[in-house]
Amino acid sequence: MADLPKSFFELIAFSERPVLVDFWAVWCGPCRMVSPIVQQIAREYAGRLLTIKVNIDEKQEIAARYQIASIPTIMMFWKSQPIMRIIGVQSQAQISRQIEDAWPKTTPGGGPAATPPG
Repeated sequence: MADLPKSFFELIAFSERPVLVDFWAVWCGPCRMVSPIVQQIAREYAGRLLTIKVNIDEKQEIAARYQIASIPTIMMFWKSQPIMRIIGVQSQAQISRQIEDAWPKTTPGGGPAATPPG
């Protein structure tokens, strides 16, 4: 069994795949609208994109680090770098299009990136 990352920051730094993060909170109505869309995207991109949820009330230091002022916010990271940010409710098609537009072309060291969507 592979070693699991010890922190959010380790996960986004060392993941072999881009990481899609859904920043949310229990009390957030629009977050409940976005959640099934993010789950569908996770299924659609299975094996190519790692998808996680971060509760901003429980992980305030992460929310502060990425200046999450409104939720839902969806961000995509590649090798620690934020490469996409969506604020508010959007359709699955809109989110998928932004994921594809932001998909990393190369790694920070210049090598080939993760397997592109599609």
